[in-house]
Amino acid sequence: MIKRRAWKSLTMLLCVLAGSAVSATALEKQDYDMRSTGHLYQLCATAPIDGDFATASYACRGFIAGAVQYHDGISDGKNLKRLICYPEGTTLADGQAAFAAWAEKHKNDTALMNEVAVKGLVKALAEKYPCSN
Repeated sequence: MIKRRAWKSLTMLLCVLAGSAVSATALEKQDYDMRSTGHLYQLCATAPIDGDFATASYACRGFIAGAVQYHDGISDGKNLKRLICYPEGTTLADGQAAFAAWAEKHKNDTALMNEVAVKGLVKALAEKYPCSN
C-alpha cells in the first residue's frame, strides 16, 4: 500500500513538472519583452489562433491596467492634468483594441515603435479617449 501511494505521488509530481516545463518552453517562444511600443504591439496584437494568445492577451491587459491605474492615481486634475479620459464602462479589452489599432496605424513609424512602451500606450489611449480640458 505504501509503495502504491509513493508511486502515485511520484507520478503526479512528474506530471506537474512536465506540465510546467511545457509551459515555460511555450512562453520562451513568444516575445514578452515590453520595453518598446513595438514590442507591446506584438504582444497585444497576438492572433487568437496563436497558441500563446491567452497569455499574451493577459500580459497586454496587465500592462495596460498598470499604466492606466498609475495615470489615474497621479492625475488629480489640479497639479497634473489627465491625459486619458475614458468613459465609464471602458474595459481592458477596449484599451487593448484601441492600442492595437493605433499601433497598426503607426507600425511603420520606427521612432514611435522604438519609444518606451508606456509612452506609446498613453499616446494611443489619449487619441482614443481625449480629455476636453
